[in-house]
Amino acid sequence: MKALKPIIVKKSAKEDRERRVLLGLIEYYLKTGKPVGSNTLKDAGFEDLSAATIRNYFANLEDTGYLSQQHSSGGRIPTEKAFRLYALEHIDSNILSEEVEKECRELRSSESREVAAYLQLAAEKLSQLTNSAVFLSAPRFDQDFITGLRLVGIDHSRCLCVLITDFGVIQTELLHVEKKLSAFTIKRMEDYFHWRLTGHNKPENLENEEEELAQKIYNELMVRYIVDYSNFTEEEIYRTGFSKLISYPEFQDTKILASSLALFENTHSMRLLIRECSAFNNVKYWIGSDLSTYTTVTPDCTVMAIPYRINNQIAGAIGLLAPLRIPYKEIIGLLRAFGESISEALTRNIYKFKIKYRQPQEEPLYLQKEKHHLIGQSRLFLLEDHRPMDGES
Repeated sequence: MKALKPIIVKKSAKEDRERRVLLGLIEYYLKTGKPVGSNTLKDAGFEDLSAATIRNYFANLEDTGYLSQQHSSGGRIPTEKAFRLYALEHIDSNILSEEVEKECRELRSSESREVAAYLQLAAEKLSQLTNSAVFLSAPRFDQDFITGLRLVGIDHSRCLCVLITDFGVIQTELLHVEKKLSAFTIKRMEDYFHWRLTGHNKPENLENEEEELAQKIYNELMVRYIVDYSNFTEEEIYRTGFSKLISYPEFQDTKILASSLALFENTHSMRLLIRECSAFNNVKYWIGSDLSTYTTVTPDCTVMAIPYRINNQIAGAIGLLAPLRIPYKEIIGLLRAFGESISEALTRNIYKFKIKYRQPQEEPLYLQKEKHHLIGQSRLFLLEDHRPMDGES
């Protein structure tokens, strides 16, 4: 039996014109943010159509859910459904401005073992270029080690401890102390931390009480670092650009801003979006009500993301949160270029600096029978930097 040939349904000339009118209206609205009337659209590149014809198309598009009208005598604005169609229309966009091309060249050419810091820098760049909030997931990079410990006195019973690693990771821990630490005590304790981390320049001016406290804090931080480093069960999430949203008129409404930021602050929802994007293996977008399954209050915003790779294997994703009215065509091209640039730089640096990475485990190490304790594991991790200082052999 011969296979049946698929039936290709051709669109009529009227349907093509109606679609062109819809896409043209969306383009105009994205640029101006104002409702679009038939005469306005006619003067914006649709001189071949009469205003009456355009109004008829508007009515049809309103009936099918692509346009809405705030007032009976006012112009039309695109709905979420229209924005989804527009985003799909330009899903293969590769449009890049000169500024974006320059930033992507810099991202691609970066050579550094500080891979965590590199990813955070990429997120900052994307936030600046798109004027949006940005999130990024990252795997755990192994062979990392602590290069610095800093203390910040908070009050008479607490101090903030900052751990800095060779790959550019910054981790903070809050510890309790019996009394407020003076600036001089903090400086001497940081000298002690440096000696313990490197084996160089043992401090000689530490009082016994200070040394005991420094040793206690150092040990506590090391144990916390080991536990966090070993039990990697969820993707690292970097977020930046919260304040960018305030500049949009749409987010002047505190309810809209709060509902969108509630999604952005929910790391569980962010991880679900990132995993869905990674499974999709392409630019992925969620517009308005598409996000209702990820939050209790449906945010009036758009989220877009794209995976990045290390050696052609998906390692994470980078995305943004912005209003519904964003230049989808340009941002899709920008996201695609960012994903490719990050992938190229990370792959090169991972091999150049011999860095291994791993994805989150489904359960902590201590719950896995074959890995029920730290001793004897094949995975190696470093706590201290014992590389020789300049001038030493």
